[in-house]
Amino acid sequence: MKAIVYKQYGGPEVLEYVDVPEPKISQNSVLVRVKAAAMNPADHILQSGAADRFTDAWFPVIPGWDVAGVVERVGAGVTEFAPGDAVFGYIRNEILRHGSYAEFVSVPVETLVRKPDAMSWHAAAGLPLAGLTAFRAVIQVLAIERGETLLIHGAAGGVGALAAQLAVSRGARVIGSASIVGQDFLASIGVEPVVYGEGLSEKIRAIFSHEFDAVFDCAGNRALESSVALIGPATRVCSIAAGGPGITTVFARQSVEILSLLADQVVSGHLKVPIAAVWPLAAAAAAQEALKKPHAPGKFILVPDAAA
Repeated sequence: MKAIVYKQYGGPEVLEYVDVPEPKISQNSVLVRVKAAAMNPADHILQSGAADRFTDAWFPVIPGWDVAGVVERVGAGVTEFAPGDAVFGYIRNEILRHGSYAEFVSVPVETLVRKPDAMSWHAAAGLPLAGLTAFRAVIQVLAIERGETLLIHGAAGGVGALAAQLAVSRGARVIGSASIVGQDFLASIGVEPVVYGEGLSEKIRAIFSHEFDAVFDCAGNRALESSVALIGPATRVCSIAAGGPGITTVFARQSVEILSLLADQVVSGHLKVPIAAVWPLAAAAAAQEALKKPHAPGKFILVPDAAA
């Protein structure tokens, strides 16, 4: 099969499009023919070696934790799925080896959810990591309630956009910072947008002069630091991009129950998975380079040639 691999740590230049053996499945796993895989900032952080204290890489590594596809084969102990079933999931493994940037991937059955017919392959691939992270932050950590005001930095990114929609759906007022290209999108999902950059705190204060009930940082780049004065005594501050005293760092947690709930919201139209761009799998290196630059709101999706 074709796959993207890296044989050493590095940037986009270490990604190669090569032939590799089709993965084997265990008793409790399934072989998924990949229809779409989402790119995440975590992928290139791991690829760079910056997180090698927390994960083990068995080179060559096929990156990718988000997948949507069709079950090709099932292990002897699998009763939940059958060949031909459309599925998606968050397939993180502490050992970096066989990810979703490939034509096929072997996936533990407990990480997969049936894809609703009305949900696109691109949305299904873009939802898992970002959706689980957003749910963890907004619902479980910050516990946003009706009438509260939430500030989100990086609100037009994959996680930020879903977090904003979850908060709005709970009756919260959401103010979100993003680049200039994300302003119209944020307004379309019920967020009051602010252009990230010089004078950010003043721009936010011009919209909302009180202290926020909670803050979710999806941007890093000192956005949270620059708006400390806006938070006041708030203790409900979390981030996927920064750490420090009083800040809860948020990571996605695998949960097929939450994924199913989020998928239902996508199908009902209450949750949109924004897609910034769709790239052929073979162009993953170019896509990763583009991901570092200003781009349209949402996720970058990779599609194997056979699934195009």
